[in-house]
Amino acid sequence: MGIKGKAALAIVVLLFFLGSMWLQGSLDYQWDSCLKGYIQINSPHHLSNGSEADSDEDGAILEVCPGQKFQVSELLSHLLAAPAPTNDVLLQPYLASWDELIKFMEALGPMVGLISQEIEAKTSIIRDLTLREAGSSDEGEVGLALGLVSGTRVHGGGQEETEASVAAPSSTYLSLRSMIHTELSRGLVDFQQMTESGCRTLLRLHRALLWLQVFLEKLGEGPVGGRLRSPSELCREAYQHTLAHHHSWFVRRAAEIAFIAMPERSFFYRLVCVTNQEEASVVLNRVVRAIEEVYDRCQGVLEEHGMLDLP
Repeated sequence: MGIKGKAALAIVVLLFFLGSMWLQGSLDYQWDSCLKGYIQINSPHHLSNGSEADSDEDGAILEVCPGQKFQVSELLSHLLAAPAPTNDVLLQPYLASWDELIKFMEALGPMVGLISQEIEAKTSIIRDLTLREAGSSDEGEVGLALGLVSGTRVHGGGQEETEASVAAPSSTYLSLRSMIHTELSRGLVDFQQMTESGCRTLLRLHRALLWLQVFLEKLGEGPVGGRLRSPSELCREAYQHTLAHHHSWFVRRAAEIAFIAMPERSFFYRLVCVTNQEEASVVLNRVVRAIEEVYDRCQGVLEEHGMLDLP
């Protein structure tokens, strides 16, 4: 094998190793009215000719970007559906938000795409727990009929497209609070050693959500000192302020190298269907506010139960 071949192989090995270590270091180690609201936000009448999504209180309409997997309009609709009464978070729209964020990360290149695979594995753990809990009960059948399933999208014509596995919600895994109360009562959460509980898994997702929130917030900022900072610089800075605190020295150094390959700002404009920084700021700020609401609620509930440092 030539020098170039060996170098390429080394890069591939590093990417796969970092993609795994990323979550091992941070994401793995170191009632009824709510459901109706979620269905309403994701129902066909909120789309106009399949090209525009309904707006939130800002009054602006988010377009559906043709020809790409990630849709900022779908991300926003799921995020807005996640908050529930009693300062809770509904798990189905929360996980659906991650489905879109995973697509967002995959669009950024192979390194971040590898990280997204680890995050997707975490969402699958919670969905599998939900599926096992629901079993073949009536709750599962009702959830399936409502379209609250993993990878299911309702289109303008009323047709459903089903991807991957189906995970209908049960009352146990309906919300963050119901999951925590159930797993604590069953002794599934260990505060001293690692367990594959839904609570521990969501904590890892929670930490990653803060990283993305800070990154998108910085990406939506205007010029600093007369210039727009590069997405690579912003992502690295967001990482240093969030996930880096949970990573080993090696993973932090490898992440710094990986962010160098981050796409230019014009790529992000296309990704959220805008043409300039001013338009991007409007869209990204709306998304960041929605993420912040979900994050703050999760933070409060996890802190309330002493779960912010689960091993």
